[in-house]
Amino acid sequence: MGSEGPKAVTIHVTGFKKFQGVAENPTETIVNNLMNVVQRKKSLPAGVTLGSCTVLETAGNGALPMLYKVLESGISGINTKNEQVIWLHLGVNSGAQKFALEKQAVNEATFRCPDELGWQPQQLPVVAEDGGTYRKRETTCSIEAILKFLKNMGYDVRISDDAGRFVCNYVYYHSLRFAEQKGHKSLFVHVPIFSKINEETQMQFAASLLEAIASTC
Repeated sequence: MGSEGPKAVTIHVTGFKKFQGVAENPTETIVNNLMNVVQRKKSLPAGVTLGSCTVLETAGNGALPMLYKVLESGISGINTKNEQVIWLHLGVNSGAQKFALEKQAVNEATFRCPDELGWQPQQLPVVAEDGGTYRKRETTCSIEAILKFLKNMGYDVRISDDAGRFVCNYVYYHSLRFAEQKGHKSLFVHVPIFSKINEETQMQFAASLLEAIASTC
């Protein structure tokens, strides 16, 4: 009997639609075009697959059925012993000048404005059964290694320990919790708007990010 080979890796990516203050969400454009870019570049290492690209409604509680449908569909039919599933969530920070790898999510929903389905919670737990709003969940992806990989490729990127309290943090917390339960990994990355970093550069970054995750996770 020989030793088992490395696990196959499948990366699923999500982005968001527009929301208040951001009429054009760059992550919607990135996610809609990422599959074509990856197929054209053929840049992913052997054994690594881009599984799905999904654009989510920029909403919290009202969008949960869709979020969990996406999460569940990403693991249907896989062999958990031989396949690693990684969730990559992209969100926009309209005030940012650089890319940010989010280290953690907090069990608090305090929306600065109503989401796209009209919900605006204040100091509510994202998941009530997890306890208080102080609870945090951290990614198990090797973000220091991902950061180094991306910096070596010339991208202006940093590690962040605060994903805010809006929909990005809300989705990330649910994804981290789901990933932990299923033995998978989850990472959230904030990108600037296209007027700060242009679309072509952001598409290249997203493709490079997949390479970084595949190489380090």
